[in-house]
Amino acid sequence: MSNRFGGQSNRNGGYGNLSRQDEDYDPYGEGYGSDRFAPPPRQQTNARPQTNPRPQPNPRPPPAARNAAPPPRSAQRVQETNAEREMGKVLELIKQEWPAMCENDCIPVQLSLQLLDTSSVGRAHEYRNFQRTHRYLQDSLKKIVHEYHQGFNSSIGTFHKIQGSIQTSQKKVRSLKESLAASKTALCTTDPELKKLHATSHMYDEVLQTLNELDDLRAVPDQLEARISEKRFLTAVEVLQNALRKLTKPELDGIGALSDLRSYLANQETALMDILVEELHEHLYLKSPYCQERWQNLAKCQGALSEAFKDAPAVSPFHAVLDTIDWERSAAEDPHKNPEADTFYYVALLVESLNRLGRLESAVDTLKQRLPVELFSVVNETINDIDQKHPSSLRGGSNGPHGLHIYGQRETRMRADVIYDLLWTLYGKFEAIAEGHRVFHESIKALIRREGAGNNIALLGSFKELWNLYQNEIRSLLHNYVTTDADVYQFRSSPRPGAGLNGAKDAAREHLFKFSEVDSKSTEMATEYEALDGIIRAAVPGLTSNSRKGADNKKAGLVVPRSDPAAARKSASYGSNQGSGTYKSLVEPSVFNMSLLLPPTLIFLQRLKNIVPPGSDLATSTLTSFLDNFLVNVFQPQLDETLGKLSDTVFGEADAFLQDSEWARVAKRPVFKGATAFFTIVTAFCRMLGTIPHDQALSSLIITQMLRYYDRCFSWYKALVTKTQEETSSTQELRVSAIMALEPSEVHETMRQLWQAETTDAELLEKEANLLMAQTKEKTLEASDIIQDRDTISSLCLLYTSMKWLSVKILGLRHITKNETDSSRANLPKPEKKRWTLLNDPNKATADEGPVYLPMTQETVQSFDSILTSYADLATTALLTLHSEVRCRILHSLHTALSPSQTAPYLLDQEVTEPDPQILSLNGEMVAFDETTSHFLRDREVAFVRNGLALLINAYLIRYAAMTAPMNANGCGRMRLNVLVLQQNLKNIERGAELGRAEGYFELFEGGPEAIVARAREDAARTTAATSAVAENGDGGGDGDGEEGKGERKRERFTYDELKVLLELCYSEQLADPERGVAAAAKRQLADKLLGLSEYMWQS
Repeated sequence: MSNRFGGQSNRNGGYGNLSRQDEDYDPYGEGYGSDRFAPPPRQQTNARPQTNPRPQPNPRPPPAARNAAPPPRSAQRVQETNAEREMGKVLELIKQEWPAMCENDCIPVQLSLQLLDTSSVGRAHEYRNFQRTHRYLQDSLKKIVHEYHQGFNSSIGTFHKIQGSIQTSQKKVRSLKESLAASKTALCTTDPELKKLHATSHMYDEVLQTLNELDDLRAVPDQLEARISEKRFLTAVEVLQNALRKLTKPELDGIGALSDLRSYLANQETALMDILVEELHEHLYLKSPYCQERWQNLAKCQGALSEAFKDAPAVSPFHAVLDTIDWERSAAEDPHKNPEADTFYYVALLVESLNRLGRLESAVDTLKQRLPVELFSVVNETINDIDQKHPSSLRGGSNGPHGLHIYGQRETRMRADVIYDLLWTLYGKFEAIAEGHRVFHESIKALIRREGAGNNIALLGSFKELWNLYQNEIRSLLHNYVTTDADVYQFRSSPRPGAGLNGAKDAAREHLFKFSEVDSKSTEMATEYEALDGIIRAAVPGLTSNSRKGADNKKAGLVVPRSDPAAARKSASYGSNQGSGTYKSLVEPSVFNMSLLLPPTLIFLQRLKNIVPPGSDLATSTLTSFLDNFLVNVFQPQLDETLGKLSDTVFGEADAFLQDSEWARVAKRPVFKGATAFFTIVTAFCRMLGTIPHDQALSSLIITQMLRYYDRCFSWYKALVTKTQEETSSTQELRVSAIMALEPSEVHETMRQLWQAETTDAELLEKEANLLMAQTKEKTLEASDIIQDRDTISSLCLLYTSMKWLSVKILGLRHITKNETDSSRANLPKPEKKRWTLLNDPNKATADEGPVYLPMTQETVQSFDSILTSYADLATTALLTLHSEVRCRILHSLHTALSPSQTAPYLLDQEVTEPDPQILSLNGEMVAFDETTSHFLRDREVAFVRNGLALLINAYLIRYAAMTAPMNANGCGRMRLNVLVLQQNLKNIERGAELGRAEGYFELFEGGPEAIVARAREDAARTTAATSAVAENGDGGGDGDGEEGKGERKRERFTYDELKVLLELCYSEQLADPERGVAAAAKRQLADKLLGLSEYMWQS
């Protein structure tokens, strides 16, 4: 049935089914239905044109499509024709009624035998049904053939064409086989011409190879420049070395056209080395913009508060970066990233490039030579940048001499902003440079280790040189901002021109030649300079600028005279004395800058210890040794000099010993302006010493100035109490009050006891009065012995308050330390390592708050305590001087008032209604003295000066009443008026002051001699009665009499001598009468009264 339509033969063999020779025939499988109803294959381009073209409803698909699963039944029914539908029904019918025929293992013979079997088990009764199904299938196939007969016809024509092509190919293969056999036969035959052809071919091959090499060499310059411009230096070195190796081949020696290329490549080798060195300099010394990020971040991390660094992105710590680098592998280029973006990777890449170029050692030598110049440029550029950022008006300068100024908080803050900005920025750059050198060092070390070259000291010993230069630059900055005398303390990073081996200038060589004397516009000079510049550039590449502009600038810098106005205008106010190797000072130099300079410097040195490569020739423990030398040899002399100058300024000011107008801000009582200024100096230096390592020599400097201030104050005291030249005698130069206060005597000791007593001691006051009267009796007080100037009294009060205030303030600075370092004493063992640690945070140097101490050892504190004792003694001396001065004034004035020879006699014809001028003057002096002391001194000191004045006046008026003789009743009235005036005035000065004793004494004079004797008799009777009452009543009665006597004690009692003088005064007028009779009678009466007085007084 299948052979009838040719289906079986086409599926199993022949030319019609070449693409399906290995496929199995499945007449009833899914593949058949799929193959049947799939679209027909695409027709060949050379197919026969169809006579009746019409669209084929269902062309045969390609093999891949035939193997695909059939489309869904619903989709097939849309495109099926009638014949196809009938065929589908037939197939469904066969599957339902004859399922065995649809299986792959179907055996037709078995089914045929079953259909012929008429037995009960056979299927002969289904034979007609089988025939009907067969006819139904035949009809369906016929309909298919009728619908697709056009495609069948075309397939027959295509088959013939394919068969013809195969036959043609068979003929060609046979012809080729015959040609190969002929060639084989020909090759086996020997031919001499072939050898010649072979030699010629070999020659041509060499020529072609040479031409190829020449083409490669011709492209080398462009390739080299391209790689250099791309910063792919490893590739550039490889290209250059490959080209140089090719040029050394013998076959290229005879080519003259390559001579220029050889010269070019030789020059490019040197140029490439210079470029690599320049690139190293760009990244090692932060000239590349790719390095800005790291040093700005380091400056910010160290403590910079500049606004320029606040947005700087964070970078990885250096130790973390070192850990991420694989030193065991050589650096390799990554063409997909910018090599400069990572500075450390780029430095390692440059080291690898220099090593492959064979110029690494030369590059290291060049770096060492240019290191000082590059660091100087970094420092100078940083200073110029900071100079532009901070206006000169906001740098905390002063109008006085440099360094001789104690800065206030605002000035200190402005100076700190400038110095911190400079140091944090500069040290950030220094740290970034040190990190670059560490990577450079590690790259070379790893390279040597990989190549097994051993320990090459010439390549690895550059880090110590870097540190030495850092040390010089830091020392230079410290010099510039601490020292004020440029002639003595000037420091340069390079040796001074004309200096000998010992640093001293040779006078014979100093003025041999000066560029300032050269005509800068001279053609000869310009020509010579160009030649010199060319020689320098050829000998030492990179030492001078390659650009003409740079050369011009260099030339201009050489020939501009230092006295040129334009050059002078460019220099800053603090850097006008700059030369080669020096820097501009941004703030006024002062020793107080040390507290601002040290914290950033110590932080930088601590961070530098983590960068120093382990195993290098630089010990990290010695990084701060140069600071020890600076402190001892530079800072300490400068501190001593500045302290001396500041103290001299304080001592020498005209108003140093005048009252400070702003004393209320620092003290409770007025003090000297010089005292507050001196304590400001001491406080400022103590605060500064708190920020640097302790050295007893520095503390001793301040103690020395304290002693100097004491000497100055004592000299001022001596000047106050010294008599003028007109008043000075040959034996005594000081005022009497000063002698009493200074020289040891009984009066001096009594005054000290009175001052040290907690309460008023009447016995001491009486003793003092007696001693004063006795001393003035031995030597009469003169007007020159008294301090007449009221300002001198004010100065003595200020001296007392200033010394007391200063001693209390300085006592608060007392601090004993266990650190006994003293650089001024060579015999003391020096510590192995100075305490170079951050004693305080950097902000403490700019803050006025917090405790301030002067660190001292047990030995030094003895000198300190002795100075405090001297201050207290001087204050006590000034107070004792005031105490004795007012008493000397009283004694001198009373002596003048009682002396008839110096005032009017006391024999008066009429009553006196006004007190003596001397008494009024004494009252005015005492009031002024009291006002002055009350204004300047505390209540205790004022009470010490006041107490005892009334007692002294009472005692003096009574003891020296005989000076007034002769006296009459009117004269006594005059005396009583003087006493009354003195008493009224004293009540305003001394609390409870009364002159009742003197008043009662002269009141007895008016009663006459009888009243005086009667008073003595009454006193004797009272004394006898009181003694008897005590004896009778015992202790109890004694107490009662004591109370009674206490009421009577208001009535003053006088001694025999006092009453005797009073009796003599009563008869003094008669005794002075020129008539002998009157005088003789007066003497007899006086003797009689004295006899009675003595009788009563001795009985009592």
